[in-house]
Amino acid sequence: MDKFSQLNLIGSSPSFLQVLKQIQKIATVDVSAYVVGETGTGKELAVRAIHYLGARRDKPFVPVNCGALPETLIESELFGHERGAFTDAKNASRGLIAEADGGTLFLDEVDSLGLKAQAALLRFLQDRTYRRVGGSTQRQADVRIIAASNVQLEKLAESRLFRRDLLYRLNILTLRVPPLRERGEDAQELAHVFLDRLRHQYRMPDKHLHPDALAYIARHDWPGNVRELENMIHREFLMSDDQFVRLGQGEHHPVAAIEACSSESGTGSGNVEYKIAKAQAIAHFEQHYVRELLVRTNGNLSRAAQLAGQDRSAFGKLVRKHGLSYDNSN
Repeated sequence: MDKFSQLNLIGSSPSFLQVLKQIQKIATVDVSAYVVGETGTGKELAVRAIHYLGARRDKPFVPVNCGALPETLIESELFGHERGAFTDAKNASRGLIAEADGGTLFLDEVDSLGLKAQAALLRFLQDRTYRRVGGSTQRQADVRIIAASNVQLEKLAESRLFRRDLLYRLNILTLRVPPLRERGEDAQELAHVFLDRLRHQYRMPDKHLHPDALAYIARHDWPGNVRELENMIHREFLMSDDQFVRLGQGEHHPVAAIEACSSESGTGSGNVEYKIAKAQAIAHFEQHYVRELLVRTNGNLSRAAQLAGQDRSAFGKLVRKHGLSYDNSN
């Protein structure tokens, strides 16, 4: 297993191999960097690889989701605060910058920072000095900043939603992580890897991708990228009742089922009102979905409810609602 596989960076397409080559180069130089890519493409994995392949590998790697930090607490979270600096500051806090001293601070969703927080971050990037909120002591930290975003910061800068001078400080080096649809057969390779991990995780009998699943992987656009693929494989691995994992087919896929039911009932023709068409599609979906699970479980209501991820009584109401039969002993 090579160093990139150990860091969960898996793929052999030309576009992905180019990314790995860039990661290797970025890891060897100690400057700020900017990683851009759609949601679910693996930006954090790329940043972790840059850290652990670089000279700072033995120092802290501190990730922070900027989108999860309240605007009023951004400076406190980043730079720390003194006791009593604000109402809830009962104790002093070192802050994320101090925690990452000597290592790497990863700012994910950096585009969500407000202009005030951007100004504070810019001040630190200029001379690596900062003050805790409510403090007067000038502190210093040796931290490599790597930022990531799923939107183009250049466009935000044009709209004055992101400081251009901060952008210049961050994107000395830029890495674009391509979406899964641009990575050729990497999706199939990743699917097999995820399946192998699940076999070991759950210690279940071997399951394999159905040939139709491989065809589905090849034609699907994967708007959620690697994360979507991994979650789908995980779900269908657990839902499968035989040795095959199937994707993109069957009534247990809500979107596919609704589309199929709409086609059968004529609700897709546009000849009925939206509310009526929606109600008909949902009713047909429920009926087909519930019937399929009862067939797969030989009428075992408890097992069918488990597969549906519902409480037995709630699932039983759906069964009775659509007049379907089941084994009363279960």
